[in-house]
Amino acid sequence: MTNGNGAPPEAVAAPQLNVLAQYTKDLSFENPNAPASLAQQQQQPAINIQINVGANNLAENEYEVTLSVEGKAESGSTVLFSFELAYAGVFRIVNVPQENLHPLIMIECPRLLFPFAREIIASAVRDGGFPPLMLDPVDFVGLYRQNMERQAQQGQPS
Repeated sequence: MTNGNGAPPEAVAAPQLNVLAQYTKDLSFENPNAPASLAQQQQQPAINIQINVGANNLAENEYEVTLSVEGKAESGSTVLFSFELAYAGVFRIVNVPQENLHPLIMIECPRLLFPFAREIIASAVRDGGFPPLMLDPVDFVGLYRQNMERQAQQGQPS
């Protein structure tokens, strides 16, 4: 049996995830103590990174997913640099069961965006006069589970 164009029916219903667009929504880099902060440091700076994922339904089967990354490097009480990046993508998702849609949006979509966000941050830090900051890979499954547990404890819907 075919669907009229020679393809079996199951081929028509195959899940699809398409990236329609990717873009920087917001980027901020601060080097508040330059040029003093550019001098050789006595010790490795403490670097703190926060990562969050948000999503909005734009249209039927289309979602905007935003990967937010904030970071700060400090040496003692001195801020060497800080940054904020909101990097987003628009994704078309079709033929995915409803129970799998939320995890797909919150895990796989940011996983596709992350390498681009990582490069933007590395370049911004380098352009600020520091060695490029190469973010470690992110466990988006673990991040998703943490967020779901936190929401369950707070009694919030996902």
